[in-house]
Amino acid sequence: MAEGDVVVHDEAGSRYVLKRGDEELGASYYETGERGELVFTHTEIDEDKQEKGLGSQLVRGALDDVAANSTARVVAKCPFVFRFISEHDEYKPLTQR
Repeated sequence: MAEGDVVVHDEAGSRYVLKRGDEELGASYYETGERGELVFTHTEIDEDKQEKGLGSQLVRGALDDVAANSTARVVAKCPFVFRFISEHDEYKPLTQR
């Protein structure tokens, strides 16, 4: 992650936000399923601010937060989140909780 970049959980907005200072670079949105699972539905990076790897930084930060602060199972309906998890074995247990 670039210096100053941080992933923030915006629970009220049901999303994780990648921020650089006060500026939002992108967000990963989720819904809460019937059994309390977190269903990631969409991830986007601001087109004017796209830099290589920002989407991965965002998803990694979101999944790290879920791992550390929740017992919820992750469901990846968002193709980007699905691909990220399939390429990073350390996050697969989140989908099997």
